Amino acid sequence: MNARTVSPVLVGRERESAALDAAFRAARDGTPSAVLLGGEAGVGKTRLVAEFGARARAEGARVLVGGCLELGTEGLPFAPFTAALRGLVRDVGVDGVRGLLPAGAGDGLGRLLPDFGDADAGAFTAESRARLFELVLTLLERLAASGPVVLVVEDAHWADASTRDLLTFLVRNLGAGDALLVVATYRTDELHRTHPLRPVLTELERVEHVARVEVGRLGRDEVGELVRGILGADPPAGTLTEVFGRSEGNPLFVEALVGSGAGHDLPESLRDLLLGAVQRLPEDTQEILRVAAGGGARIEHELLAAVAGLDERELTRGLRPAVAANTLVVDGDGYAFRHALIREAVHDDLLPGERTRLHVRYARVLEERPELMPDRARAVTLAYHWHAAHDVVRALTSAWLAVGETRRALAYAEALRMASRVLGLWERVPDAAERIGVPHVQVLEEAVELADLAGEPDTGVRLATEALRHVDASAEPVRAARFYELRGMMRLRAGSDKAPADLREAARLVPADPPSAARARVLATLATRITGLHGTLGEALDTAREALEVARAVGDAEAGLSVELNLAWLDLFDQDDPEAFIARIGRIGEQAARAGAFEPLLRAITNHSDVLEMYGRHEEAAKVAAEGVARAEEHGLARSAGAFLSINAAEPLMLLGRWDEALGVVGRTLPRTSAGVIRAGLHNLAGTIALARGDLAAADRHAAETPGLIARGAARRTQNLFPVCRLLALIALAHGRPAEALDALEPILTDVGLPDDSRYAFPGLVVAATACAELGDTGALAAARTRVEGLRVYGPVQEAHRLTFTAEAARAEGVLDEAAWDAAAAAWDALHQPYETASALVRVGEARLAGGHRDRAGAALRRAADLAAGLGAEPLRD
Repeated sequence: MNARTVSPVLVGRERESAALDAAFRAARDGTPSAVLLGGEAGVGKTRLVAEFGARARAEGARVLVGGCLELGTEGLPFAPFTAALRGLVRDVGVDGVRGLLPAGAGDGLGRLLPDFGDADAGAFTAESRARLFELVLTLLERLAASGPVVLVVEDAHWADASTRDLLTFLVRNLGAGDALLVVATYRTDELHRTHPLRPVLTELERVEHVARVEVGRLGRDEVGELVRGILGADPPAGTLTEVFGRSEGNPLFVEALVGSGAGHDLPESLRDLLLGAVQRLPEDTQEILRVAAGGGARIEHELLAAVAGLDERELTRGLRPAVAANTLVVDGDGYAFRHALIREAVHDDLLPGERTRLHVRYARVLEERPELMPDRARAVTLAYHWHAAHDVVRALTSAWLAVGETRRALAYAEALRMASRVLGLWERVPDAAERIGVPHVQVLEEAVELADLAGEPDTGVRLATEALRHVDASAEPVRAARFYELRGMMRLRAGSDKAPADLREAARLVPADPPSAARARVLATLATRITGLHGTLGEALDTAREALEVARAVGDAEAGLSVELNLAWLDLFDQDDPEAFIARIGRIGEQAARAGAFEPLLRAITNHSDVLEMYGRHEEAAKVAAEGVARAEEHGLARSAGAFLSINAAEPLMLLGRWDEALGVVGRTLPRTSAGVIRAGLHNLAGTIALARGDLAAADRHAAETPGLIARGAARRTQNLFPVCRLLALIALAHGRPAEALDALEPILTDVGLPDDSRYAFPGLVVAATACAELGDTGALAAARTRVEGLRVYGPVQEAHRLTFTAEAARAEGVLDEAAWDAAAAAWDALHQPYETASALVRVGEARLAGGHRDRAGAALRRAADLAAGLGAEPLRD
């Protein structure tokens, strides 16, 4: 076996190196960039990034590196950012890092690294998470102000949900002028169809200045160069052909083959080759490697010594052959396997009993010597080892400890995973409540709240339902109310008709006397969530007024602001004064920002963008909504409030004819939200654009997703139901089935009295008139006309729909009314809605042709064709 198993020089990779260097130059010159570097295991991503890092350092860059750590099914929360921060602290010290941040802000980094203290120990909210994300970005920006900064996140395929969220936030919020480059590496062969990193990569790839680079296998000549580099000479005859044939250009496989002698009796698999290299080491060294493999890809020296049970001299003597053979590499105060595949091969080769005993040894050492690992990492690692050791009692107690630590780190998805483990083990531990110091129902309450914070409504509803079977509402009315409230809110997001009853029950359970923050909260939630439901106007007003009174009595600013937003919304439909509404919610939003009340702040932004859109101010609406999405992402709410705001961002873009931008918003948002009504809205927008472009198959696919995602009973809302009905009707018309179109529109034609009715009914009633024109059905037309006459018109968009309905209804009665279509086209043109303008101009042209005015008809049709061509609306153009 050759003593050297790694080439002293990087072979090939000119294309990949050039991409990294170009991104670095762009960042250095003030255009922050990101590179997503993918490739199969063993293809050389780590070597490539290390060589790039060396070049960047030589040009004056600060390179911060952190890797995601595999620990069970997911990684350690925020692990790469903790490692990068630890490296920075080694360079400049804790005070040096604090000096880069606003006064007093450094404590917030305690959520990542204990050197900075315990930040806001009791604050586990979206606002706390927002501050953490902002703090990390601010730190990187201020570092970059004094020179280029490269942040490398390795092995992102192992990233936990919180790490993925922070990585996404940083890449999406790279500010112009910052000399900052983010590089993330991942294994392509790990990304199965449902892998959570897949939608993240797809989303980030759409961000400006983000490059996705695939690291491929080496070619035959490059393998030859690699072999010569390892051997220091030309290989024996036939060796190169054999090595290339068996390795297929995978560098790690090449190194393993050459290091093993490349004989015909070698095993075929890379795993067995890697194990063969380990098995040629002394037995004492092999045993240390088995121990090290149980601790992950990297392990601290002291922890390895404690678990191995060796003194300093024995450990050093046993490690030297592994380091000399390049199986382990020295990494700071510890060791790392040269490649994760080596660790995996060693760990997987352990017998089941050996593996269990090894996990027990790790867990006991960490319990007996807590100083070996920071508290948060220790808690999660203990939970992993006791669970892997199949010790149900200790698995339960350590998982509960990990719930608290991960929640303190604002890693809500990971905390939910740990809480779910506690619940899953509960029945197997007879004295579970005594072991962890809290009853079963409190664990359930924690899990339900975490599911809500993590954006997992389906899980939350299931857990809340289970909790309500365990709580005595007569003895604990406030706790029961909390479960009903949380379940009701999550059911609403899922489009369930059972949601209003949950919210009413929550309000009923909390005693009115004495006034309490709990009652203010449940009343505010009820008032907010039932607004917009059928027959709830009086109830919503009464509930909102009572909630405001209670909130003021107990000093609950957040509940009071939430109710004030509700009252402002209800007043808008009474007074039809958008300017007064916008000024009012602007003041409420400012108060919410000052109070740190993020939920009312996001609602204020949502309502602001919504009303701008309702009154035809599309550019402003898109801008406000996009800013709101960014704020939601800062607060870790990309999958809930951010996803809802994404609809408000995409819809005005669609109406302005910026269809590709709208589809980009939809494509980024769909993979990261499970909320039914939000998914329905996004599919509806995508289906509408597909249909307008003539892609009937895509429109059918999107439309097929929507009906099961929305409520049609007590929890139905016009904003969810009516657009779905309209798209189904438009698709039916495109298939030449006008009667089916009218059937699809039946809820719009008959469901009268829903709040916000006219905004969502008008577009569907225009389609109803079109279907009547195709059918020659004046009976259905009369019903649609009666419906229109009963609607109040709010703003120029609804007036344009009303004008279009008038013209289309006349066409259904056999009259092509040029003046009516002219009025409709002018109304849409003034709103800068090109598709609706072009559609009306086609009818203007038809009316002029019917009247014998060919020249004037040609002008209208040419403009319509130009607009349609710009949109790619082929059916309209034809």
